[in-house]
Amino acid sequence: MNLIINKEALEKSGKFSNPDWTEKGEPRAKVGLKHLSTLWFNTGTLCNLACKNCYIESTPRNDRLVYISHAEVVTYLNEIRDQDLDTTEIGITGGEPFMNPDIIPIMESVLERGFALLVLTNAMRPMMKCADDLLRLNHKFGAKMTLRVSVDHFQPELHEDERGKNSWKPMMLGLKWLSDNEFTIDIGGRTRWGEEEEKLRSGFARFFANNNIKINAFDRKHLVLFPEMEPAEDVPEITTDCWGILNVDPSDMMCSSSRMVVKHKGDDRPTVQSCTLLAYDRQFDLGPTLVEASKPVSLNHVFCAKFCVLGGGACSVKE
Repeated sequence: MNLIINKEALEKSGKFSNPDWTEKGEPRAKVGLKHLSTLWFNTGTLCNLACKNCYIESTPRNDRLVYISHAEVVTYLNEIRDQDLDTTEIGITGGEPFMNPDIIPIMESVLERGFALLVLTNAMRPMMKCADDLLRLNHKFGAKMTLRVSVDHFQPELHEDERGKNSWKPMMLGLKWLSDNEFTIDIGGRTRWGEEEEKLRSGFARFFANNNIKINAFDRKHLVLFPEMEPAEDVPEITTDCWGILNVDPSDMMCSSSRMVVKHKGDDRPTVQSCTLLAYDRQFDLGPTLVEASKPVSLNHVFCAKFCVLGGGACSVKE
């Protein structure tokens, strides 16, 4: 799936080509940063898997976002402190975060500063190579650290349809290890097979019970079901009038309370993007510091409409 090519095709049709106006000449919706509740770090796009519908196109060869270093992460943690920002949660995503050689120092620095930490992982071999350090962090910080494991579907064949052959068993080994060792864990599932949410949650509940996985499938925080995103879909643009028409509050959008730090290949330093889904699109590059990145965000991408406004998606789900 090539997000860049598909977005260029959309721009040629006039959609999502202007940050201020839609194709029909209506004012485009924008979202202001209410408060920086969650700061995400993308630790790099390299991954041990090459999933069919990866939001960020991670593969074992995709290094368009390079590994962010511990020192670079600390710079942003210091900015949160120095600017007295009301950030309470740090999210870590990739790629597969446990492939980053600095992942344990990064996690430890976040936790030592009192933040809640959410790490997204496929729970496979890269994570298990860090087992001793993870046990140590879990013993020291407990529920301040959550690992969200990607389980696309409770049926192994559908999970492997997304993640590739032989991906189920190693994921299950990692998931069971986390549960058996009493880590705080969430699950990230997918809705790409078109099932009703209640059916999906019931299926996951049976899967958790059968495998003694300590997760409540009916809690939307602990089992997050992500809407699908197809860049070439004919998705309506979001205007300022849409908030009222759709009965959607702009303060519920991810970009009203979060940002993501990335490091593009070839850049000297990281930059701050508007959200976790648009890491390659430079129009959503808001600057190198959190203060500069506090500006409003134009909903000028198909994912803004499909995932966030119409799909109700969010990468961090509050209690």
